[in-house]
Amino acid sequence: MATLFKNASAQSHGGRYAKRMSSHLATALVVCCLLQIAIVAKLGGSLVLHLAIIVAIAGFAMAARGLERRWELFDQSGLSGAGLDLRFRRDVVQLWLTSIASSLLWIPVAIIFRFLFG
Repeated sequence: MATLFKNASAQSHGGRYAKRMSSHLATALVVCCLLQIAIVAKLGGSLVLHLAIIVAIAGFAMAARGLERRWELFDQSGLSGAGLDLRFRRDVVQLWLTSIASSLLWIPVAIIFRFLFG
């Protein structure tokens, strides 16, 4: 009987962290893409810069899949809700800061590219 309740309490979050992280990742990827495209287009980006955006988005997507897999494993691990909450908040903050900062890095890249190649 005790193991029945223990298993139920360990699985009480039932994958909600993985689903929430997946939603954050998808939204952050869209925001990152839109910011990169807007910045490069505003600064007069060339075809090379637009191709570099595709590479950057692919890298972001691969890293996002790794983070998503991590949260799938956390949900299956049976860790306490308080520990998962803290990790989740930390990962979400890091995700959004990385998403926005990586998009803003295109400003100096586009300026340097424009200066060098016109």
